[in-house]
Amino acid sequence: MKVILTQNVKNLGEKGEVVKVADGYARNYLIPKGLAEEATDSRLKNLKQKQKAKARKKEKELEKAREKAKELDGRVVIIKTKAGERGKLFGSVTSKDVAEAVKKEFGLDVDKRKIELEDPIKSLGRYPVGIRLYPDVTAEIIIAVEEE
Repeated sequence: MKVILTQNVKNLGEKGEVVKVADGYARNYLIPKGLAEEATDSRLKNLKQKQKAKARKKEKELEKAREKAKELDGRVVIIKTKAGERGKLFGSVTSKDVAEAVKKEFGLDVDKRKIELEDPIKSLGRYPVGIRLYPDVTAEIIIAVEEE
């Protein structure tokens, strides 16, 4: 019997997949527990429409991310902080500080975990930093750390 999974089922498949299982397994376990529904023509057609809509939505998000990446690439974000002798900072500039500066400068809300900063910045200067806007879409900005 073919069924459409309504939830992820271990060792069987993920939500939205059409799988073929034994009749008893489907009627006695999957369907009563709400893990699957029988794959009728109308349900299959509905599933295909949902998948197409989801693909279009992902494509739009990807396109938006690419546009934002083009806009951000190579831009300079200035972060002013207190520094001591020889350009050494009191404290450091972290990905959280970079996220706040990007939001202030460009109005773009970026999660600090999406900022590719290997180590916190501890001295004055310019540093290239990557921002993951979408899987496979990264914008590279330059962080200019200046003395207050």
